[in-house]
Amino acid sequence: MKSSEKISVLNDQVQLWHAADGFRTGLDSVMLAAACPVKEKQSILDLGCGVGGAGLCVLARVSGVTLTGIDIQSDHIKFAIQNAAENNMDGRTTFISSDICDYKDGRFDHVICNPPYQDSGERVSSPSATKETAHAHQEDVNLQDWIDAAVRNLKSKGSLTIIHRADQTDKIIQCLEGRFGGTEIIPLWPKKGIPAKRVIIRTYRDSRSPATIYPGIVLHQENGDYTDEAEGVLRKTQPLF
Repeated sequence: MKSSEKISVLNDQVQLWHAADGFRTGLDSVMLAAACPVKEKQSILDLGCGVGGAGLCVLARVSGVTLTGIDIQSDHIKFAIQNAAENNMDGRTTFISSDICDYKDGRFDHVICNPPYQDSGERVSSPSATKETAHAHQEDVNLQDWIDAAVRNLKSKGSLTIIHRADQTDKIIQCLEGRFGGTEIIPLWPKKGIPAKRVIIRTYRDSRSPATIYPGIVLHQENGDYTDEAEGVLRKTQPLF
């Protein structure tokens, strides 16, 4: 395994190894995990799981949940397996190296994902091959492909939870049309009075319920410290709405 580093999240409740030149699990993954409406004895699929950060954070919050994670990068899967063992969660987890476009199961109660925030033609390539693959996934994979992958793997009435750029909300909603409902939009405001940069979208397969826009959560106080609401999610394992 390549040179690695370890970080901790959820106030040291979850320990995560990752490649020294790769991505670290951060706020987005923890917020995504907190938004998943999973209950005990249910199953989760993490599409593009990386080193397993988001999924393992869900397992730290809800007991009796099983997690499957898939990622196109086999080195990420090796770290994910290591991280599950590090956190005594290996008995509740399965990690598989697979392209999201190829994986099909159809039995999961919930899907979570953090798709690349920019398509390959919209960004500057990273000098790190690991980061570049994570950014792009593959040259021809877009938001529609991530939504399609969720549909293939969800039970009817199962939930899909996505974290993405706020300015991509309209594209995500378009991709959901006709297959999901009860859609919940949760903005993440950097500070009070500043436009949201991230949004969490939680939606349910085959639902016909109307959409809901939540007040969202302000992440930082004026002095840069986390707000009490953000601290509750990031350090105290509280669910997000």
